[in-house]
Amino acid sequence: MASSSSTPIRRNGSKPKQPTSASSTTQQQDSSFLKSLLPTPLETLLLATYPSTLLLGSLFSILDPSARHAPYNPVTQSHPPSEAPSYFARKGNIFNVLFVKIAWFWITLAFFLFLILHPSTGPSRGLVLTPKRLRGTLRWGLVTLWWGAVTQWFFGPGLVDRGFKITGGACQLASAMEGTGGTKEFVTGQACKAVGGQWRGGHDISGHVFILVLGSLFLGLEVLPALVGAKGLREERIVTGRNGNVRRAEREVVGGGEGEEAEWKTGVGALLVVGGLSWWMLLMTAAYFHTWFEKFTGLLTAFIGVFVVYFLPRALPAMRDIIGMPGV
Repeated sequence: MASSSSTPIRRNGSKPKQPTSASSTTQQQDSSFLKSLLPTPLETLLLATYPSTLLLGSLFSILDPSARHAPYNPVTQSHPPSEAPSYFARKGNIFNVLFVKIAWFWITLAFFLFLILHPSTGPSRGLVLTPKRLRGTLRWGLVTLWWGAVTQWFFGPGLVDRGFKITGGACQLASAMEGTGGTKEFVTGQACKAVGGQWRGGHDISGHVFILVLGSLFLGLEVLPALVGAKGLREERIVTGRNGNVRRAEREVVGGGEGEEAEWKTGVGALLVVGGLSWWMLLMTAAYFHTWFEKFTGLLTAFIGVFVVYFLPRALPAMRDIIGMPGV
């Protein structure tokens, strides 16, 4: 009597192994890819600091009577100096002029002090180009390229200026405002303001929010594995291997000798100062400058750059082989 089973049977009576479902394999790969993109608890806390800071500053601007009633020019994005509700509400305050305006210089300086002095990246008693230092420099280069593309140059004007013009912005000269002329074509806000014009009509991504978030988050993600290792905590990141399986990234443990402790303080000190000052100026920006949506787009634009450099490589082994991961 013939068997009712549709499964073929070999001559020895055994059944052949069924092929693995292609859809099941694809689902597993997709799950591994997404899982490796997730931040660790400490990274989540760090990331949450930024929208929380913007929310806190924005609420302060609403609840504080002096900030709420202070005159504000949305075109120049500033308070009149004589009527500013706070020293930090003046564009000419020393922290804005000497820190925020040249923030990428301070961020770069702090990062390379950490990269050279911290024992987790290589010998701190000489300028030795170790693989970790090389990959750290590559990550800095990618983040710097994103900063430059957004604020300085992207095959012409930066993305901030391009976005402003795409959303209907233009330069209105003083002569046009007086009724003796019209608008003139300028491709950047800086060029417009240099001739006495006003950059009007479009959506202006908050450059202050963008650079302060991008720079301090870049520094925070670079130093976090070193801080975690120094305190003996476990905060392992998940990465996707070449076979598609997820695994924990192996973090190198740095010794705790007396000499290394001094180097740790030297390398991390400048970075923490720059990161802390960036957070304070971000809070002041949220309280006294820009609209909610301008601040949100500045935050989102910074997060995009950080995601590509620090989270995407966890799911892409080939990219991870080139730029590495902090502390690994």
